[in-house]
Amino acid sequence: MDLASFLRLILLASIWGGSFLFMRIGANVLGPAVLIEARVFFAALALLAVSFYLKKKLEFTKHTRHFFIIGLFNTALPFLLFAYAAQTLNASTLSILNSTAAIWGAVIGVFWTKTPLTKRGALGLLIGVVGVAVLVGWDAMRIGEEATLPIVAGVMAACCYGIATNYARNAPSVPAFNNAHGSMWAACLIVLPLIPFVPMREVPTQDVWISVVLLGVVCTGAAYLLYFRLVTDIGPSSALSVTFLIPMFGILWGNLFLGEPIGANTIVGTLLVISGTMLVTGFSVSSFKRATM
Repeated sequence: MDLASFLRLILLASIWGGSFLFMRIGANVLGPAVLIEARVFFAALALLAVSFYLKKKLEFTKHTRHFFIIGLFNTALPFLLFAYAAQTLNASTLSILNSTAAIWGAVIGVFWTKTPLTKRGALGLLIGVVGVAVLVGWDAMRIGEEATLPIVAGVMAACCYGIATNYARNAPSVPAFNNAHGSMWAACLIVLPLIPFVPMREVPTQDVWISVVLLGVVCTGAAYLLYFRLVTDIGPSSALSVTFLIPMFGILWGNLFLGEPIGANTIVGTLLVISGTMLVTGFSVSSFKRATM
């Protein structure tokens, strides 16, 4: 991995870590449905502009079913669940719960694709579960019973990413950019009918709208493009290391901009979850060092 790719990796982690900050700002004002509809719509528009510039044809009707499956499990459903959780949980907790997606992918793979879980993977699963318990157990005690459903929602959001990962292994062969672009338009259509049932709560301020635009254009549209560039340049395994960096930025942005405290449980929970994820995915510090040389 050259310096440019390494810097892109850090930039991507900082952007995706920031998505939880922006959700925290917008969730209680707009409500989950309006927030996520705006997020995926702005992302879709950004990717549409890029597709015109790159002269990439989407062919949405040719892969409609595929785009809707990806749009549901990789975008609409996890985004909605995280937006619901963001009304109660802080950005650091959300980012750490998000990092368990790789663990969910491995567990679901055991049943879906019959991919066996190694002893190392089983140990990582156990460590990851303990890490989540440390993190959310403290939050549940601090916030109270109202934290239970948001915590479950955050865990289920990460599970959705695990489902999407396993689906993608046997999915139709569609270019990565088209997957990102098509799934955003599909997500727009999936979320839209929910808006009358979960309407906007308050008139959003300028700061909220800025957060929503950044969430859609930067944290979703631009982030997808950056991620797929990394997959092309350094391969999916090295690009996966972004998963381990996102919580660091989620915690940092939450502390800097929202004044969220960084407690001992946050640090311990983060280290356990990241360690467990590394074991489950087979990623190691030494392999990352070799990739960066």
